[in-house]
Amino acid sequence: MRGCPLAVTTAVLVLTALAPPPAAGQPDAHDAGWTAPRTPDGQPDLRGFWANNSATPMQRPEILGDRELSAEQLAELHQRVAAFRDTAEQAGHLLGDRLFQRALGNSTYQDFDDQTGDYNTFWLVERELENRTSLIIDPPDGRIPPVTPAAQRRAAERAAYAAAHPSDGPEFRPMNDRCLNFASPRVLGGYNSYFLIVQTTDHVAILQEQGHVARVIPLDGRPQIDDGIRLWTGSARGRWEGETLVIETANYSPQSRFLRSSEHLRLVERWTRVAPDTIQQDVTMYDPTTWVRPWTIRLFLKQTQDPLFEFACHEGNYSMESILAGARAEEAAAGR
Repeated sequence: MRGCPLAVTTAVLVLTALAPPPAAGQPDAHDAGWTAPRTPDGQPDLRGFWANNSATPMQRPEILGDRELSAEQLAELHQRVAAFRDTAEQAGHLLGDRLFQRALGNSTYQDFDDQTGDYNTFWLVERELENRTSLIIDPPDGRIPPVTPAAQRRAAERAAYAAAHPSDGPEFRPMNDRCLNFASPRVLGGYNSYFLIVQTTDHVAILQEQGHVARVIPLDGRPQIDDGIRLWTGSARGRWEGETLVIETANYSPQSRFLRSSEHLRLVERWTRVAPDTIQQDVTMYDPTTWVRPWTIRLFLKQTQDPLFEFACHEGNYSMESILAGARAEEAAAGR
């Protein structure tokens, strides 16, 4: 939290009329001619403040098929985003995949409650556009793989439980409503998506602004913690592979549900500084109890001089009090 689209049919015509453009215009880890600076002990230097304000959607919008954007299409999308931002009434319209979808003209795309009310768009940072049309690089179609039958059953059971106990008490509300746990590593762009990276010889610490979550990751080859110990942000171990910091995280709590996964999630991140102001972060999700195959997203973090701000979620968390009060009022009106 920092700083009129065309019809869908028109967007389809505009975005499919041209031949598929070349690969996305972001730095690539295999580009020659540039080497990352070093820390005093010789490691690639990832230190400093970094930001992910990308507007690229997690999944490729279905109307784009397998296409990326040409330079002409990207310029037009910039104009649409600017126009939509000027007319958007709520911050929620500009977050996640919604900004990209609405700029394409998909006015029916909705994944948040815009009836209750939200703060205005003044508080949101400007989003960055590129010719990529999905963060997902594997599978090649840019879509999250299908979920397993077991994951479908879990989702149905959770939905039924939530319907039966919507707000019986704070313990029935999601973790972020209670200011207890926020997804980490953070992959959503444009909303408190700032990071501070600190390195020592045998540890890397990554402090994310959202939730004020700090991951302290040992690099000394120590084994993973006992499988019986489960943590909300998992247990991470890191190592250097040439220019790349590899972080493997496991032992997630069943309450974490990172990107709707289970406690069986194993997450592998690959952090590579690919340009003076850019870190490429590849994140691969392995959870055979949730998805039929692993899948990978690619983020580009940009160096920034902006500091992190304290994320004091508990202070003034009036939403919890209001949610529970509203539930009690509904029960009283229904005579329960």
